[in-house]
Amino acid sequence: MSFQFTEEQIKRYSRHIILPEVGGKGQQKLLQSKVLVVGAGGLGSPALYYLAAAGVGTIGIVDFDVVDFSNLQRQILHNTERVGKPKVESAKMTLEALNPDVNVIAYNERIHKGNVMDIIKDYDVVLDGSDNFPTRFLVNDACYFLGKPLVSAAILRFEGQLTTFDYRDKENSPCYRCLFPEPPPPGLVPSCQEAGLLGVVGGIMGTLQANEALKLILEIGEPLVGKLLVFDALTTEFNVVKLRKDKKCPLCGENPTIKELIEYDQACDIHF
Repeated sequence: MSFQFTEEQIKRYSRHIILPEVGGKGQQKLLQSKVLVVGAGGLGSPALYYLAAAGVGTIGIVDFDVVDFSNLQRQILHNTERVGKPKVESAKMTLEALNPDVNVIAYNERIHKGNVMDIIKDYDVVLDGSDNFPTRFLVNDACYFLGKPLVSAAILRFEGQLTTFDYRDKENSPCYRCLFPEPPPPGLVPSCQEAGLLGVVGGIMGTLQANEALKLILEIGEPLVGKLLVFDALTTEFNVVKLRKDKKCPLCGENPTIKELIEYDQACDIHF
């Protein structure tokens, strides 16, 4: 069955459609794609905004927190009137008002060992904007076992980091544990409540996460697979560091020791 754009969709996505690398077929791919974003905070907010604006047909949002005044300096999906409201509900309201084409699925729950596989399994790409190391490792491992591409970012003070793990090609893509074999001890990494965070850094890195997701869906450009992008807001510099697959990695190495999901202590929060 051929796909037919409505007149409104042609107007809405015209700047995409005239791009030779996207075109009508690419926009159709976006409308039929499914992206899951873990966290509706400083990273998830800009990523979700641009994914919805781009016409990603189904967007899942996982977050069990509520909107707080301290979030509003960086979490642009939310506003003052929604303080106290679940973040997934606030995000859903904002995204549906922006683009009625998008089906927003809200998961107002903590992601854990018992539900992570069921939540992730039906999505094409996963973006991790979570605020603690245990969730990051859990999401990474689940994506690895399910063969899902994962776009991971982190922010603190004036710095941001971003990389993409394409677990559709496990033989060649490094994994999150090649970079960090296991979570750091609780308290080793300061939270943004302790160290602070320039809000716009989340906007920059979250938007880049959305960019990675769109490239993966459209199969264009070069995703940041095997590369770690590091951003310094004070110097406005981007640097790219090569990431190599670790032969001794406990998850994706030659003799893996991690063969099932591990749920770490939630004490080591990073509160991004």
